[in-house]
Amino acid sequence: MTSPSLPDWVFPPPRGFVAEDLDRIPDLPAHTELIDGSLVFASPQASFHMRTVSLLESELRRAAPAELRVRREMSVILDTDQRPEPDLCVIPARADARRQTFYRGQDVMLVVEVVSPESKARDRKRKPVLYAEAGIPHFWRVEDQSDEAVVYVYELDPATKAYAVTGIHHDRLKLTVPFDLDIDLTEIDRI
Repeated sequence: MTSPSLPDWVFPPPRGFVAEDLDRIPDLPAHTELIDGSLVFASPQASFHMRTVSLLESELRRAAPAELRVRREMSVILDTDQRPEPDLCVIPARADARRQTFYRGQDVMLVVEVVSPESKARDRKRKPVLYAEAGIPHFWRVEDQSDEAVVYVYELDPATKAYAVTGIHHDRLKLTVPFDLDIDLTEIDRI
């Protein structure tokens, strides 16, 4: 019995993959991320994740000023070997083009990660550091706590290039930065 052969791209080059490789690798699974030069494949998402992303996407679109765009599951090039794919990001309209497959970190003003069981370490520890080092001003991490969404809101301290928590939100997410918004987090159950 022969085993199926693996595609060549499964084996990383000696110095790891680079951000542009994600656009060149044939048949790469959807939502593949590049973290520290290694490919990270997405696992199937739970209903909580999908509903949370849908609610936040809808409410961010509703509240965002006309010069901003909300994008779902688009990768962001942060460095040569860093190309994560946040669940949501907010960018200026000028940074959006129809055929592009990524955004540049310097164009992103907010990233949102909804934590999944398989991505806890990346979403809680590694990605916030990468986003902060890239200078992204706002980061939200959303956790499932007993089937309730809890949003941890962070803002970049420009002096330290690290995020500082500005709030932990249960039931309602009401903010004035990066723009005014008021989201009833309990609506997740109705999506």
